[in-house]
Amino acid sequence: MSAHANPIPAADSHGSGKIDLDQAAASPRVIFNKFMNGVAFLLAILALIPLFSVLYMVIVKGGARFGIPLFVELPPQAGMVGGGIANAIIGTFVMVGIASVLSVPIGILSAVFLTELGKGTKVAKIIQFGAKILSGVPSVLMGVFIYGILVVVTGQFSAIAGGLALAVLMLPIVILSTEKALLQVPRNIREASLGLGATGAQTVLRVTLPAAMPSIITGVMLAVSRAAGETAPILFTALYSDYFIWNNAGQVTLNQPTASMAALIYNNSTVPYANLIELAWAASLVLMLLVLITNVISNFVARAK
Repeated sequence: MSAHANPIPAADSHGSGKIDLDQAAASPRVIFNKFMNGVAFLLAILALIPLFSVLYMVIVKGGARFGIPLFVELPPQAGMVGGGIANAIIGTFVMVGIASVLSVPIGILSAVFLTELGKGTKVAKIIQFGAKILSGVPSVLMGVFIYGILVVVTGQFSAIAGGLALAVLMLPIVILSTEKALLQVPRNIREASLGLGATGAQTVLRVTLPAAMPSIITGVMLAVSRAAGETAPILFTALYSDYFIWNNAGQVTLNQPTASMAALIYNNSTVPYANLIELAWAASLVLMLLVLITNVISNFVARAK
């Protein structure tokens, strides 16, 4: 045996040749590690306190008005009791629907161009850079932008303007999430499709997109949940209305001021009437439940892939 071989660990006092575990557990490194784990756990608990405090207040105060009238009646006049937020719920769904119709197809097609058709080109780099910049722009600036190019030109707040503002906010989320989803599809799947005689378009439509669809749906749902809770762009574009989006003849009119839950919460939270403040809490609870359901669905879809 070489004289420079690693020495065998010395036996303990009992001659067993085992390392003293009690001594190792009491070493400074182990004690410091346990201390830092405790600090991290304590900080995590402190970070969750505001979240659970908000949830508790919204559930307690908003739950007091939770019931059928909340979903079928219009908001009451100042100083009156009762009422609901039916107009705000419908307006939110309408504007988010408009935003989804505009942003989702454009976002998915842009991501397909970035990853499949124009990957590495200057146009693709410009689109990718623009999407990243757009994702960090404050939402209030989107509202001001749409206000300047649509509301000022038409002279009318409308659900269309609100939906367009939300579409601009959703677009970068859809583009970036879809791009990431498509990049996660293994390259050999594309090559196998092409090797079997499929065209590039057939490969994208029948192989790549279906394989990435669960992740794409997750990104779309996250974009929808963000759009549903936006207030600033709605105030600049759709403003607010105490009425439904249809007229007395039952015709839906998208070119008029439209209510949303975010705007209702903003307006009612500062008035001196207890009934309207209660409606604001109830709208907060409904909006929170919608966002929660959206996120649960997105997580379920992501795990099911």
